[in-house]
Amino acid sequence: MSLSRKRKKELKRLKNHANDLWQSQQEILDHANAVAREAGRQLGNYSREQVAPVVRGAYDQRLAPVVDRGVKVTHKVADEANRAFNKNVLPAVGTALGAVLSVGDIAKDTRVRSALNRLQGKPPVKKGPGAGTVIAIGVGVVAAAGVAYAVWQTFRADDELWVAEEEPVLPNL
Repeated sequence: MSLSRKRKKELKRLKNHANDLWQSQQEILDHANAVAREAGRQLGNYSREQVAPVVRGAYDQRLAPVVDRGVKVTHKVADEANRAFNKNVLPAVGTALGAVLSVGDIAKDTRVRSALNRLQGKPPVKKGPGAGTVIAIGVGVVAAAGVAYAVWQTFRADDELWVAEEEPVLPNL
C-alpha cells in the first residue's frame, strides 16, 4: 500500500513534532530531577542546622535526666537481685541437685540393690524367660500349627471328593 506525497509530508511533519515534544519532555524531566536533588540537599542542610540542635537540646534538658535516674535505679535493683540470687538461691539449688544426683547414683549401685532386696525379702530378679515361658510358647506354636492344618484340610480343592453325574446319552437319529 503506497501513500500519497501529501500523506507522507503530513506523517513526516507529525513525526518531527513528536520528536520535538519528546526532546522538550526530556529537558523538563532533567530540570525537575535537578530541582529535586537541590531540594533534598537543602532539606538535609536545614535538618542539620535547625532541627537537630532543637531535638538534641530538648533531649538533653528534659529526657536525659529522667533516663539517667531510671538507669541508675535499674542498675541498683539488678545488682541487689544478682547478689541475693548468688547468695540464697544458687547454693540451695546446687545442694538439692547434688542430693538428687547422689541418690540416683546410690540407687543404681548393684550392692545397694541386693542389700535392699535382702531386707525386703524379695527374691533376686531373674533376667530372660524361664522354663515355663519356653514350654508355653512351644505349646502355642504346636496348637497354631494344628489349627492351620485343619483349616487347610477343610478348604483344599480335592477333585476326588466330587462325583460328577453322567450325562445322558442321546440316541442317534
